[in-house]
Amino acid sequence: MRWALRLCLAVGLLPAAWALPSYQEVRSDFRPSETWLLSREGEPLQRLRTDATVRRGSWTPLTDISPALRMALVLSEDQRFYAHSGVDWAAVTAAAWGNLWNTRTRGASTITMQLAGLLDEDWRQGGSGRSVTQKLGQAVAAQRLERSWRKDQILEAYLNLVPFRGEIVGIDALARSLFGKAPHGLDLQEAAIAAALVRAPNASAQRVAQRACGVWRDMLRAQAAKNSKNESAEPNCEGLEWQLGQLLQQRRWPASEGDAPHFARQWLQRVPDPSKPAELRTSLRADVQRLALRSLQQHLRELSGRNVEDGAVVVLDNASGEVLAWVGSSGSLSQAAEVDGVLARRQPGSTLKPFLYAQAIAEKRLTAASLIEDSSAQIRTANGLYIPQNYDRSFKGWVSARTALGASLNVPAVRTLVMVTPDAFFEQLQALGLRLPESGGYYGYSLALGSSEVTLLDLTNAYRALANQGRWQPVRWGSTPQPAAQQAVDAGAAFIVGDMLADRNARAMTFGLDSMLATRFWTAVKTGTSKDMRDNWVVGWSARYTVGVWVGNASGAAMHSVSGASGAAPVWAEVMGHLHANQASRAPQAPAGLVQQAVRYGSDPHTGMPLESARQEWFLPGTAQAEFRMERSSPGSATVGAGRILQPVSGSVLALDPDIPPNRQRVQLRARASTERESSQWRWRVAGDTVPAARRELGRGPEAQWLPWPGRHRIELLGADGKVLDSVQLEVRGAGVR
Repeated sequence: MRWALRLCLAVGLLPAAWALPSYQEVRSDFRPSETWLLSREGEPLQRLRTDATVRRGSWTPLTDISPALRMALVLSEDQRFYAHSGVDWAAVTAAAWGNLWNTRTRGASTITMQLAGLLDEDWRQGGSGRSVTQKLGQAVAAQRLERSWRKDQILEAYLNLVPFRGEIVGIDALARSLFGKAPHGLDLQEAAIAAALVRAPNASAQRVAQRACGVWRDMLRAQAAKNSKNESAEPNCEGLEWQLGQLLQQRRWPASEGDAPHFARQWLQRVPDPSKPAELRTSLRADVQRLALRSLQQHLRELSGRNVEDGAVVVLDNASGEVLAWVGSSGSLSQAAEVDGVLARRQPGSTLKPFLYAQAIAEKRLTAASLIEDSSAQIRTANGLYIPQNYDRSFKGWVSARTALGASLNVPAVRTLVMVTPDAFFEQLQALGLRLPESGGYYGYSLALGSSEVTLLDLTNAYRALANQGRWQPVRWGSTPQPAAQQAVDAGAAFIVGDMLADRNARAMTFGLDSMLATRFWTAVKTGTSKDMRDNWVVGWSARYTVGVWVGNASGAAMHSVSGASGAAPVWAEVMGHLHANQASRAPQAPAGLVQQAVRYGSDPHTGMPLESARQEWFLPGTAQAEFRMERSSPGSATVGAGRILQPVSGSVLALDPDIPPNRQRVQLRARASTERESSQWRWRVAGDTVPAARRELGRGPEAQWLPWPGRHRIELLGADGKVLDSVQLEVRGAGVR
């Protein structure tokens, strides 16, 4: 009967058996549900689940699978696996005899037969079990596999293809999901549980525990027999059911793991691969990505207690536009780690000013040396008066455009936008890829101070255009061809603005000469802080790279005393320093046609001192000028008598600007005197009984500086006899200065 059965099987089912794939075909066709994204150098950076229908890990060679699991599986499923040729005829006979007498047996399906069912759906078990035809076909296929595959290949393929529980398929996914370890690390108990799940993948924890305990006992007995011991240890199955209940409920294998989760999602969306390969090479530099993440997390820890927990970093290659680093959040430090800070829309603050000055210079409305008045301004709009203020609520008088941009003065920027117009500036920002949701008229003159919303990626890429002499291109993803670059900003104006942002002297008024923005190699950089200290930005470029950093809270909550210089600048400086640790960054060459010449400045009408120091300055053709001076006195000076306060103006409302370090937020006090001798005896003070005595006295002479704090104040000018010569009332708003 056995030989007759074999003959029938061979004749009727031989064609289907010959259709089974080879071991090499099965392994090459294997597709994990996970995709590893690699750096440009080939280093693994991020694992991301890409198949939502099944959870399948990497193909695991048999040598990397725990010996305990191999033993448990053979003892549980096919004890004569290494002896039979695909069909265990002794088990078939026992099963048939058991069915005849209605007794339970182990079953006759071998590991090889089960593998045949996994390889060909024709032999798979249905909801009501396998039919006679399926069983016969599975037996023929198993014998065919045994002739063309080795035993180790059969066992290896089976362990990688067998369903365990729910969506989990293969030993790699099971080991990582249930036990949080690789397959080679499974111990005897874990191996017994895995083998029990093969027999009953969706059984209750109680049933799986009972079967696992039996498999565990068989393993201990087999070990004792192998070691020639008369007695074998008994498994400690107490509590196994409870433990199994916990294991089956949890999932220790997260869907995403690595150093670039947000970038991985964007890369898979923008560079789709229908084959879903196990590995994808990206544009990221592994060292830069890890350094940026580590620097951001470390700096945010240092800012603990200041209500700031989120941040983002992006690094672009100036020439190619490829993303070299993309840190979307601070990870475990954030309560919204899934929010991608690189793509979140936030108010950019003063980081839009470089584009405004570039446009004004390109239109020849200004030069880098042009003087702009930094004084109280009331600009009429359709909605009433717009009164811009500087960070420190003081005014610097007449300053050059270079100083106004470098020191991030707000009032000169708004005066520049009045010349350019909000609608024209809006079009300029659009050309630079900054997709503002509203029109220029909607934002009005506040657009000069960053009242719109942009993403860190778009903003950094717009700065990259300045690094590329005004030529804008979108960020490059994969090997897709890039569109031709668009001349979004005049090349000469882009160069001049870059020279202004690289000038330490220009930003010294606000940031000092030795700040985090001052690198040992050439860089051009700008800070920005949005309203109420909700966002800190630093964006800048070197000869080869553009780096953008944002620090804040994904929730939109305000930070406590964190400015661009203290929030985002340290991260920007560390990333930029790493990029140029072994690479020089030299100032770019000026485009053809630019003119460089010496300029000098006239005297301040009030003090008689030069407005600014003489220097070499860059000009567009036809705009060069050797001398800049003011021929008239400041408004109202002719009617001001001796002992009268010129600055600040009474009734001023000052707001502390979060984009400037607190110790530099000083209000300039200035009075006019008939003679120098008379004014030398003057004293300045803050009046009020609530003001501590130590803070009342502000200085002597016709000028002084005041470090303000929130509240309503009266500033008094006292003569040599102690009598009040003049006083002004003003209000200070914002965070206090400690």
